[in-house]
Amino acid sequence: MGFIGGKKEAELAVGSAFAAALPQNPKPWYRSRNIIRLNLALMVPLLSSASVGYDGSMMNGLQTLPQWKQFFGNPEGAILGMMNAVYPLGKVVALFLVTYISDRYGRKLPIFVGLVCCVAFAIMQALSQNLPTFVIARALLGFFTSFISQPSPVLITELAYPTQRGKVTAIYLISRGRHEEARKFFTNYHADGDEDSALVKFEMDEIEHAITQEAELLSKVSWFDLVRTPANRKRTFIALILGWFSQWNGVGVVSYYLTLVLNTIGITDVKDQTLINGLLQIFNWLVATFCGALMVDRLGRRTLFLLSTAGMLGSYIAWTGLTSAFVAHGGTDMGRAVVAFIFIYYFFYDIAWTPLLQAYPVEIYPYTLRGRGLSFTLITSFVGLIVGNQVNPIAMKAIGWKYYIVFCCLLACLLVLVWFFFPETKGHTLEEIREVFEGKLDVDMNGKLAHVETGHKDEDKKHEHGTKEIELA
Repeated sequence: MGFIGGKKEAELAVGSAFAAALPQNPKPWYRSRNIIRLNLALMVPLLSSASVGYDGSMMNGLQTLPQWKQFFGNPEGAILGMMNAVYPLGKVVALFLVTYISDRYGRKLPIFVGLVCCVAFAIMQALSQNLPTFVIARALLGFFTSFISQPSPVLITELAYPTQRGKVTAIYLISRGRHEEARKFFTNYHADGDEDSALVKFEMDEIEHAITQEAELLSKVSWFDLVRTPANRKRTFIALILGWFSQWNGVGVVSYYLTLVLNTIGITDVKDQTLINGLLQIFNWLVATFCGALMVDRLGRRTLFLLSTAGMLGSYIAWTGLTSAFVAHGGTDMGRAVVAFIFIYYFFYDIAWTPLLQAYPVEIYPYTLRGRGLSFTLITSFVGLIVGNQVNPIAMKAIGWKYYIVFCCLLACLLVLVWFFFPETKGHTLEEIREVFEGKLDVDMNGKLAHVETGHKDEDKKHEHGTKEIELA
C-alpha cells in the first residue's frame, strides 16, 4: 500500500517480517481513505519542515535587487556574511531548548509555537527599516524555525504508513503510556478501522518491545550518551559528517550567494539572475521529490549517498574548469555551460542530501537518543552554515573562482567517508537497525535487556546475578 507497490518492493522497504503483516491485496494509496486522511494530516509537518529551506532562496533573490542593496548600503564581505549567518546562529541556540521540549511534551507543541512565531518574526523582518532590526528579526526567525525543523521529521517518521517511511519506529504516545491512543491511531490510519489487523498488532508489538527495552533508562539519557558507547560514537560520527558536509559540500556557495557565482561568469542582469534563482528552486523541489525521496526504498540510503556525492564531485570539477576558462577567455557559451553544471550539481545534491539529511539520523539512532541525535545533526549543519555564510562571501571576493577548488577537495574526502562509514538501513526493523551497529543482541532469561545503548548499568544489586549486562546500540 502507498507509493510502493507489490510484495517484493514492500519487503525492500520494510523487511520481510513487517511485509508479512501488511494487507495481502493492498489498494493503491489514492484509493485508501485512511492513507489519504493520514497523509493530509502529515502535510502540516511536511510543509513545516520544507519551509525551513525558504530562507536561502529568499536571500539569494534579495541580493539580486538593486533596491534592497541600496537600502542596506550595498552590503558585501563580512557584513553580508553576518546578515546571512545570524539566521542559522539562532537555530543553533534554539536546538538545545526544543530538543528538551520535544522529548518532554511531544512534537506537536514545539511545531505550533514555531509556526506562530515564524509568522510574527517574518513580518518583523519584512518591515525592517534599518540593518540592526533586520539582523535581529533574522536571528529570532532562525531561533523559532528550529521549533519546526527538529520535531517535524521525527513526527513524520513516527506516524507515516510503513511502506511510505521505510520502517517502523517508536511513537511518542506509547512512550508516555498512552497505548490505547496509539492503537486507535494505527487502527484508523494504518488499518482503515480493522481492530484485528495483523499490521496493527505487529506495529504495537514492535514499538512496545523497543520502548520496554529503552524506557527504563530514558530519564538517565544525556547528551554524553551520544558518544558513550562504540556504536553511539559511530552513529554520532555519521551525524557529524551529515551535518557538517550538508553545508560544506559546495552547496553553501550557491544557496546563499548565487549572485556572486553568476557575477563570476558574466551574468549580471537582475532579470537573468532572478530567473535562474527561481528556476533552480523549482528544479530542486522536483528532483528531491521524484528522484530522491521516492527512490530511497528502491536504491537504498547508502547507494543514494554514494551516487549523489560522486555526481557532485564530477559536477564541481567541470564547473570549476569552465569558470576558469571563462575568466581566461570569456565567451557566453562558457557562462551558460557553468549554469548547466550548477543545475547538474543540484540534481545530485537533491537525490540524497535534501531528503536524507534529517531522515537518515532519525533511522540510525534508537528511540531514547533520536531527538538528541537529530539535534546534533542539525547543530553541526547550522554551525557549518554559520561558518560558510561568513567565510564564503569573503573568499569569493578575495580569490574568486579559485575558491571552488576547495570544495572539489572536500567532496573527494566526503566520498571516501561515505564509502567507509555509511551503512545501509533499507528494509530493516528497529532491532535490525541496532544490529547493523552492534551485531546480534543478547538478552537475559526473562527476555529483557540489562544494559542498553546509553551504557548505564543496572544499579539494583538484588538482580545482579540474574542479569547479564550487555551493550545495546
